[in-house]
This record gives sequence, C-alpha cells and structure tokens, in this order.
Amino acid sequence: MPDAARPETGRDVWTVSRLNAEARATLEGSFPLLWIEGEVSGFSQPRSGHWYFTLKDAYAQVRCAMFRGRNALLRFTPADGQLVLLRARVSFYEARGEFQLVAEHVEPAGEGALRRAFEELKARLDKEGLFDPGRKKPLPAFPHRVGVVTSPTGAALHDVLTVLRRRFPGLPVVVYPVPVQGDGAAAEIAAMLRLADARGECDVLLLTRGGGSPEDLACFNDEALARTVAALRTPIVSAVGHEVDFTIADFVADRRAPTPSAAAELISPDGPALAEAVRRLASRLRQAEGRSLALARTRLGHLAHRLGQAHPAALLRQRIQRLDELETRLRRGTTRRLDAARQRVERASERLGLLTPNRQLVLLRQRLGTLGRRLGAAARERLAAHRQRLAAAAGTLQALSPLATLERGYALVRRAEDGRVVRDCATAPAGTRVEALVADGVLDCRVESCRPRDP
Repeated sequence: MPDAARPETGRDVWTVSRLNAEARATLEGSFPLLWIEGEVSGFSQPRSGHWYFTLKDAYAQVRCAMFRGRNALLRFTPADGQLVLLRARVSFYEARGEFQLVAEHVEPAGEGALRRAFEELKARLDKEGLFDPGRKKPLPAFPHRVGVVTSPTGAALHDVLTVLRRRFPGLPVVVYPVPVQGDGAAAEIAAMLRLADARGECDVLLLTRGGGSPEDLACFNDEALARTVAALRTPIVSAVGHEVDFTIADFVADRRAPTPSAAAELISPDGPALAEAVRRLASRLRQAEGRSLALARTRLGHLAHRLGQAHPAALLRQRIQRLDELETRLRRGTTRRLDAARQRVERASERLGLLTPNRQLVLLRQRLGTLGRRLGAAARERLAAHRQRLAAAAGTLQALSPLATLERGYALVRRAEDGRVVRDCATAPAGTRVEALVADGVLDCRVESCRPRDP
C-alpha cells in the first residue's frame, strides 16, 4: 500500500461490520416497544413464512419484518395499501446497513382504537374490583331453569339448545331475545339482563353470541353493560365469540366459557354420567341389601334355634323330666333307707331275742313299724310339695307361652315365602300366601283383600 494511502499512525480505524454492530446495539438499546400506524406497501411472504413489507405515511417510510413465529398468531394477513397498527421494536439489519422495525403484533388500524379503549376500560374496571374472583357467585350444580340472553335467530342459540338436549333433556330453558351487535345493542342487553334478574325464574343466566369481528363484538365491551352484569343477583356465564375472543363482559361475569357450546356444558349437569352413577349406586345398594338380608337370615336362624331351646314348652319338658328323675331317686333312697333300717331292726331283734324277754321284742317291732310309717308319710309329703312347686311353675310357663294364646283362639300369621310375621296389611297385600299358626296346626291361606279394622 502506498505510504500516502495509509492512515496516519495512531488513528482508530473501524470496519463496516463494527460500525453496523455498534449502530444496531445503539438503536435496539435506546427504544422500547412502539405502536406505529402506517400503510402497508411491498408486502411479501417467501417460503420461510416470514413477512417483509414497508410501512409508510405521506412523508416517510420504514422497512419492516415479522417472523413466522409471531405472524402465525394473527387471524389476518396484511395487504398492500391497508392501514395497520404495529407493535414493534427498533432493529438494524446489518447486511444492508439499514434501520428497520421487527413487528411483534399487527392489527388493522381501526381495531387499534377499539383495542386501546378496551384496555383502558379493562384496567379501570379491574382497579375497581369488578374482576375480583372473590365477588363472583358459584354456579348451581343442578339448575332448575336456565335463561339464555342472545339473538333468537343466531347460531349460538342453536348450539346451546343442542348441547342441553344431549346432556340434560329435561332442563327447562327460557330465551330472552336481544340484538347482539350494532348501535343500541349494549343498552338492550343490559335492560334484558335486569329484567331476567328481577323475574328470578332462572337459576343461572347465559349471555352468548357467535364469533365476529371486533366491531361486531364491541357492544359486549360497553361499560354500562359491564356494571349491569356485575350487579346481577343471578349467577351469569359469558360466552361471546370464539375461544380467542375476550370481551369486558367475559371478565365481569361469574364464569367465562370459550364458546356457546362449552357454556352449555358448563351450566348443565351431565345426564348420561349421572344415569351411570345412579346405576352403579343402585347396583351397590342391591349388593349391600343382599348381604344384609343374608346376614339377617343367618341371625334369624340362630335366634330361632335359641328361641326353640328357651321355649316354655321345652323348659317345661325339662322340668318334668327332672322331677321324674328326682322322684325315682327319692323312691330308691327311701327304699334303701327302709331296707337298711329293717335290717338293723332285724339284727337288733336277733340280739335282743337272746338278751330280753319277748315283750321288749314286741315293743321294738311296734316302734319300728311306727318309724316306717312316719318315714313313708314324710317321703309322700315331700314328693307332694315338689309336685305342687312343679305344677305352679308349669302354670306360670303355660301363661307366658305363645301356645296358650293360640289355645285361646288366636292365630299367628306369617308370610309363606319367607316366614316374616304379618303385623299389618302392608306386609301381606292381596294375593300373598300366608300361614296361620293355631293351637293344633298350621293353616295355609291366601290373602283375598285387606280392609281397616272395625273401631
């Protein structure tokens, strides 16, 4: 390089790349996200999916880029000559050394004014506490009647009714017809909501309409309507537009649903699921009832066995048997004692016969006879006393025994199929086979009819 062409020693010489990098750092670090309004020109979308266009007004223009990850979130594609509103950050494209904007969001310019008004009202109402979850009312789990505030000719009403018929056909619906877009719609919707709330005929209200442009949904962003929704005593669900649409009414309502069909599912019980739950509970109840009946039958069998053992007739038979045993033992004991006494007397007589005169022997024999008679009389008296006690006990048992009641002409009626005692007409309706227990047997009968007892 010729000496004359070389830079002077000690000078800081920048490269173009360094200059562009510094310019990029300076620009991108100096500006926040900006809202810019302008007209689209030179719009292009290559295979990469990114958007490139120029934004201009009457005096200037600037290049813009919007990358695929961001423009995929939009519901429209800008066109040349369209007035749009961008939210963008300032950038510097080093390859061309040009200042540009990288767009984060794009919307038609008319929507921008609506958006700003929406955000301002939303922030103000939120600050007042109208969006506070603590003030929102719970929805009834099983509403008796649902009120739908919507256009009577719109698709939203058809979707709601279709879902309600599928999920819970018996749920009554009251339709409160209102216009859902245009001038004056917000005031008519608010008036109808107040009327429905005052009538109090519905457990929950549904405010709904189908999708549309931001201008179509603008009436649901009305401040007066929002305050009406917040003041309702009846729980209300808002389902305005599609899933991506949000209105002020959605934020103020007690619940928000993404679509009219989703709102219908939210406010109605799931009839098929409830029927299935009832079926499962009925099955469990039948199983539990079967187990309880089996346990009751087992206990009844045990009690019947114990009752049979404790029956007065059985106790009487046992006492009679015991008395017979005691009588036999008494007779045997008396006989043994008499035989032993007779033997002792005979032995004594033999000894006395050798030692005493005949008169003494006669006296001893007389005394022995007297003792024998006294012993026999005492045995008979004791046996009679035992018989009297047994007879008294038998009489008491007989008075308490159900058999005595039957012998007086009464009968014990029980159902033939399960042995259940019949205490009232409801236990044995007409046609039931019954058994009537009387004193000496069982009567097989059939109930012809049941009538009240004569007073």
